[in-house]
This record gives sequence, structure tokens and C-alpha cells, in this order.
Amino acid sequence: MLRVRGTTYHFRRIVPPPLRTALNRREIWVSLKTGYQNEARKRASLLHARTTELFSQVHLALLESDALSRLEGLRVSLRDLQSVNLPSSAQETGTVPVSAPMPKPLTVKKPAKAPKTASLMLSGALKRFVLDNPHTSADTQKATQRAVELFLKAFGDAPVSIVGGEKAGAFRDLLFSLPASLGKRKSGLSLEEEAQRAREEGFPTLSGKSVKNHMMRLSALWNQLHQRELVTRNPWTGWNFENGQKTIRRSWTTKELALLASASWHSTSVPEETFRLVTLIAAYSGMRLGEICTLRKEDVQTVDGIPCFLIRPHSETGWAPKTEAGTRMVPIHSKLIEAGILTLKDTTDGPYLIPGLKTSKQGVRGAALGRAFSLLKTRIGLPAEITFHSFRHTASTQLRNADANIREVWIDRLLGHEATHKSQGTTTYLTGISIANLQQTVEAISYTETAFANMMI
Repeated sequence: MLRVRGTTYHFRRIVPPPLRTALNRREIWVSLKTGYQNEARKRASLLHARTTELFSQVHLALLESDALSRLEGLRVSLRDLQSVNLPSSAQETGTVPVSAPMPKPLTVKKPAKAPKTASLMLSGALKRFVLDNPHTSADTQKATQRAVELFLKAFGDAPVSIVGGEKAGAFRDLLFSLPASLGKRKSGLSLEEEAQRAREEGFPTLSGKSVKNHMMRLSALWNQLHQRELVTRNPWTGWNFENGQKTIRRSWTTKELALLASASWHSTSVPEETFRLVTLIAAYSGMRLGEICTLRKEDVQTVDGIPCFLIRPHSETGWAPKTEAGTRMVPIHSKLIEAGILTLKDTTDGPYLIPGLKTSKQGVRGAALGRAFSLLKTRIGLPAEITFHSFRHTASTQLRNADANIREVWIDRLLGHEATHKSQGTTTYLTGISIANLQQTVEAISYTETAFANMMI
């Protein structure tokens, strides 16, 4: 009775042989317009009752003198089944006629029941508990919306109360089969078609980390629903996200930096000068790509006589550092000052310090640079372990191997890492680290003369 086509269930029933000529068909197919098995069973039961009543009326019509006129009306009723507006759950019980209503026996009226509360749909839960929540950060809203939109695109909207482990597992499996480039290019393909194309052409698929991020966003939403007793359990927890060999990021080698420095820049969305500038800042500060791209002119200030980058939240755009420790001051390396970084405050148009970058539709400044860098490193043959984030690994590795008297907590403070241990003494000391000590730390970052030669602003 139930058949699956793609991600949607359909109702199928064979027309009894004596009735096939009268109804001009051998079987009945009706889309149940849902990808949830439990819901499909309820809707199929309703259609089974309707078709049973229809077959019964056809049998009776064939025995009557005006069979032709009666049969025409029944054929119309059968066609109407194809566009029947099924309820979201089987609220109707018993036999439901398809044609004109049959006379009902007299019954004693029962007191009217209070109307049932409409089921909370997933799209409504997203809006109510995430998008309309003033206490939810912009990053959380965007990431959760992305995860929910992927689920809706795959399976359609549904009441949150019927989303269980079966559907959560199917979504996890689908995510692992999607191409890693999903969302980075325009595409009219469905998610199933994207997965099939990735399999056929051998495209890299989403990493375990990406799949885990999507599942964790949905899990966080379900935690709120569970606390409010809108669902009985959270089906998004307890999953494994290992999917093959994990790629571990590492630091740059001198040879790889030389290869990057000599590479030609082909991107049309980001100027080469902007790419070289952001690369230079990342190498001599260990700052994250997002922190560099969102720097504003007022974020370059002199503190205790030392020029610094101020990494802090910007309420007007909703951007904030990745962690609480990410809000910090980073002394500007002497190599960056020699390259002319301080002149950008006076020469760059607009509020941002770094020119030539646009904000994506998702509100991320520097997203195009990240994509262009990934294409560049693939083109020049850099390994998968090397990413833009590797500049941060390189800075961290250099500082921990430096000959200078640099303390671990200074490195953590400079890079915006959580302290390796959180004793009361460490927490208090972190807040009192002087800018001079942080300057001594950042100046310990060094490269060969050829690594960033001729990098002037």
C-alpha cells in the first residue's frame, strides 16, 4: 500500500478486476506529500477507507439501471483523489465517502470537544526559538537556519513531535554524501541529485566536522523544545561523525610558504593586494580570518604606547569573536608596521580597515577570500592539511618553540585561546598581562626574508 519515490511516500492500491473497465484504470496512485513513515501510514489508512467506499459504490452502480450516469460521477470522484487535501494526521476515523455524503443514522449529539492545538512545525520552531530570540547571536541564528533549511529541502516541513531517530539518521547519512562545495556555487539540483553527482564524479563530500555542526545546531534547538515539553526526546544526540581518515591541519613549511608567495592570483572577486595583505597579517599575528576581515579603523589603537589590533564584538553587524577569550588586544608586529599597516586608517574608504572585501548574503565578510584561497592552494598543489587556518598553527608553533622567555599564558592571551588550566591564579593573571609582554610575544614570530618579500601596502 505504501511506496517511496525519492523522499516522498505514495499510496498504491490495485483496482479489483471486475471494476477496472468501469473505472478505466488498473491501479490508484496518490502522493501522500510527506517523507515521514508514521504520517504516511495515517494518510494511507484514510485513503484506503475512501477507496474501499468508492469500490463499494461502483459495485452498486453496476447493478442499477442508470449505471452510466452514476459511473461517470464515480470516475470524477476517483480523479479527485489525486488532488485530495490530506490532513496532517488521521483525524478522521471510520469510512469516509468520496462522492456525495451517505445518509447518517440519527445519533445523540456529544458535547463538543475543545479544538486541538495545532502542531508546531519545524519552520515555526526555528522562527520562534532561534530567529526571533533576541538573546541568540547572529552566528547561531545563521548556522541554525542553514541546518534547518537543509533538512526542509531534503524532507519538507513537518511537526517537530514526529521527527525521530529514523529521520535524524537519514539526514546524517544524506549530509555525509553531499559535496563539500554545497552552497558555494549556484545550483538548481535537489540534495539527492547533489549527492548522486558527488558519487558519480568523485567530488569530496562534507567532513565529519561539518556534519556534526549541522546536527549540533538541530540538537540545540531540540533541547529547547524538550525543556518546553513540545517533544518527548532529542533524536539529534549520540551520533558518530567519523567518516574516513580525518585531515589534521598543520603549520606551513618554508618551502610551502615560498610556493604560496610565488603563486599568481586568479580571483576576480578579491583583489590580489587584499589577499596579500590579509595573508601578511595572519602570518605575523596568528589572528583568524574572520577576525582580520572584520577589523574596523577604530580597532587600530595605541595602548601604553604600543599600536594594537582590538578584537571585539561589533553590535551593529552582530559579529563577535569565536569565544570569550577571543576578545583581546593584539600588538601589531613590527613587520606589519614596516609594511604600512598603520596607513590604512587614512587611505581606506568605508568603516573597515581591510579594503576590497564584500559581505556575503549570509553576513560573512571575507567569505569570498576564503573560497578563493582554497582554490589557489588546490591549484598550486598544497596538501589538504594546509589551510588558511594554518597561519594560526604556524604562529602558535613558533611561539611555543621560541628561545625567548615567553610564558604559555602570554601565548594563550595573544592567540585568544582558553587558558590550558583555569585556576583562580591563572584567571586573575590573564587579566593582568601587560601589553609589553604581549608585544614581546608577537615579536617572536619570524619568517625567512623571502617568505613575504616585497609585501608593502
